[in-house]
Amino acid sequence: MKKTALVMAGGRGERFWPYSRRNRPKQFLSLTPDGKTLLQLAVERILPLVNIEDIYVGTHADYRGLVRHQLPDLPQENILCEPVGRNTAPCIGLGAMHIARKHQDALMLVLSSDHLAKYAPIFRDTLSEACQIAMKGDNLVTLGIPPDYPETGYGYIKFNSEISQGHAFSVDHFVEKPDLETAKQYLRSAEYLWNSGMFIWKVSSILSRFRQLMPELYAGLLRIQAAIGTESQTRTLQHEFAQFESVSIDYGIMEKASNIYVLPSSFGWDDVGSWLAMERTHATNESGNVVRGNFVTISTQNCILQGGDKLIATVGLKNLIVVDTQDTLLICDKENAQDIKKVLENLRICNRTEYM
Repeated sequence: MKKTALVMAGGRGERFWPYSRRNRPKQFLSLTPDGKTLLQLAVERILPLVNIEDIYVGTHADYRGLVRHQLPDLPQENILCEPVGRNTAPCIGLGAMHIARKHQDALMLVLSSDHLAKYAPIFRDTLSEACQIAMKGDNLVTLGIPPDYPETGYGYIKFNSEISQGHAFSVDHFVEKPDLETAKQYLRSAEYLWNSGMFIWKVSSILSRFRQLMPELYAGLLRIQAAIGTESQTRTLQHEFAQFESVSIDYGIMEKASNIYVLPSSFGWDDVGSWLAMERTHATNESGNVVRGNFVTISTQNCILQGGDKLIATVGLKNLIVVDTQDTLLICDKENAQDIKKVLENLRICNRTEYM
């Protein structure tokens, strides 16, 4: 069966502010030592499995030019531009309709543009196994990451080990981001996996779930599909998308559907969710610092330091994040890295959007 992929690239990457900005968010930046952007890496690691002409990128209309520049071999018609952000369910539905228009049926991999997979060959092998499970009946498959610490920033998936398909287990239920004590319980139980937000299914399988569980969204998607290639395509897309409820695929489909399987997956996954990810994706020096830029560090330990050509000297710092750009400077305690989004909330309230 034909393999296709939708790479979701519409996020704002607010927890990587001020390096990630509204006009060039995280997925279009290089955050790894190889110099490639997260979007380029996301496409590169699936190319041996999916042909470039069968890869689609779902993004905001503002980022069409960035996608074209960073992925010059991607067919232009495969850049699916949302006029407004409406979360993952409408994004995935739009991708499924475009794929269904070209193929009677196909396997559809749904991936994020801002995740990393350290071991790309194992990642592709995992996707291949998930494809085999998805081809059986109308199974919906998601990848779950075995947790190795009590993370409070991820959602979790509880599975039923008594019901399986290959190496995948039936999903008992999805759970939201827990508090620390609950996350510790999940870790001890060995019945929970981190929710990676990656999915594999047949296009027919996911569209039937949209029809059953989100009928209003499905009807709007059908109207968009009917307008593809006509003079009314842009107008219809703008009108219909604006009417869609902003809802995640987890809430809209996965928490309500049957025949959901999770495949435990270990390929060096990282969601690169905040500046703390730099300690996992970059080598630290003898003082435990991650340093990118022109820095002189004196008695500085366990810091994440991001700058440019300007010389920055640090003295006596511990456990801080320091990010310097042309017009902004962030200094943040690592324990409060998740609160960087609050800076943007303040800027929005104060109408200082030029720094966003």
